[in-house]
Amino acid sequence: MAMAGPLAAAAAARSLAAASSALAAGARAFASSSAAAAARKSWFSDVGMAPRDPILGVTEKFLADTSPDKINLGVGAYRDDSGKPVVLDCVREAERRIAGKDFMEYLPIGGLRDFVTESVKLAYGDACPDLSNVAAVQSLSGTGSCRLMAEFQRRFMPHSTVYIPVPTWSNHHSIWRDAGVPQSTYRYYKPETKGLDFEGLMEDVKAAPSGSLFLLHACAHNPTGVDPTPEQWAAISKLMAERGHFPFFDMAYQGFASGDCDKDSGAIRTFLRDGHRLGVSQSYAKNMGMYGQRIGAFSIVCDSKDEAARVESQMKLVARPMYSNPPLHGALMVKTILRDPQLKAQWFAEVRGMAERIISMRALLRRNLEQLGSQHSWKHITDQIGMFAYSGMTPEMVDTLAAKHSIYMTRNGRISMAGVNTKNVARLASAMHEVTK
Repeated sequence: MAMAGPLAAAAAARSLAAASSALAAGARAFASSSAAAAARKSWFSDVGMAPRDPILGVTEKFLADTSPDKINLGVGAYRDDSGKPVVLDCVREAERRIAGKDFMEYLPIGGLRDFVTESVKLAYGDACPDLSNVAAVQSLSGTGSCRLMAEFQRRFMPHSTVYIPVPTWSNHHSIWRDAGVPQSTYRYYKPETKGLDFEGLMEDVKAAPSGSLFLLHACAHNPTGVDPTPEQWAAISKLMAERGHFPFFDMAYQGFASGDCDKDSGAIRTFLRDGHRLGVSQSYAKNMGMYGQRIGAFSIVCDSKDEAARVESQMKLVARPMYSNPPLHGALMVKTILRDPQLKAQWFAEVRGMAERIISMRALLRRNLEQLGSQHSWKHITDQIGMFAYSGMTPEMVDTLAAKHSIYMTRNGRISMAGVNTKNVARLASAMHEVTK
């Protein structure tokens, strides 16, 4: 019994130590849990709201407007004279033909080979007789083509800078920025003349370090609608060859600009005949009205069949972690149209009809403005080509058009001519005349 006291004391001490240890462990667990909770709360707490896309923002404002006479001139998609979206008859027929004909397995990384081959033929024509020298893959429309080129440039042209025109489609800057490619700009549009700054462009091409990549709009420049003449293209090609630059053409509007697919790819063919090695982005969103199918092609003209095979293998390697495989349905439709002589002829006629409607709206808008007695020259409206017209109106004028007339466009004054029709052109001209007095 004499040992009971010391034993009890020791047991109590051990019990107290155990309790203290448990409390400490609990405190650590609580602290760890609190820290984890705090970390979870802070992971995205610093993420800010992204700026609204300037084009989608226009549509949002348009949709919120309750005026029955509102006009949306921001959307970059074709509309008929009633303001309705259009599905081409040749596309509907191609869709009917392919229904149930193919399995829905993954395409190869490079896409549907027949589609790619027909796309290369459409872009290059007789100017590139040996297609075995062309590396090409199917892409996610024009945006995807440009993104593949930007990443390819980062990996295999590491000392080159991309030169982008001022202005350009805003997404071009984002695409090359996200690829980590150094950017610069070259002069393109001259506000004083509302036309091409040819002298400035040539000076910038000459001053750029040899081996630079120049992003060029093949036709229907977005947003200005200003294209070089064939003679100017020839001079640009000659100077770029002398300086050793790499031309990359973004061709989103082949056939849609003039109504003639060969004419609209004339710049590319000029560069090919001058011996350039070049790249091309193609899209079938506008010229076939297949916006939601996201169908395009990305190609690079190489020096030999062997070089093309190596380049194409790397193009596929770039695409693999981005999206693995391109979509099947739209590629089958485009292939069906381009490989069938009757459907291809029908497409040529339909795309010509779309182009001619837009050309006629340009003429009608200009005529209405002139008949209203405007003191400004609106010749640039008909000199420009393609879906967009660079009106020359200031951001403040554009704001007034929206606030007072329920007419919506991007603040740089770019008009989507697809949104102009015989029913609204007079009201549009009247409002433009009022804000530009």
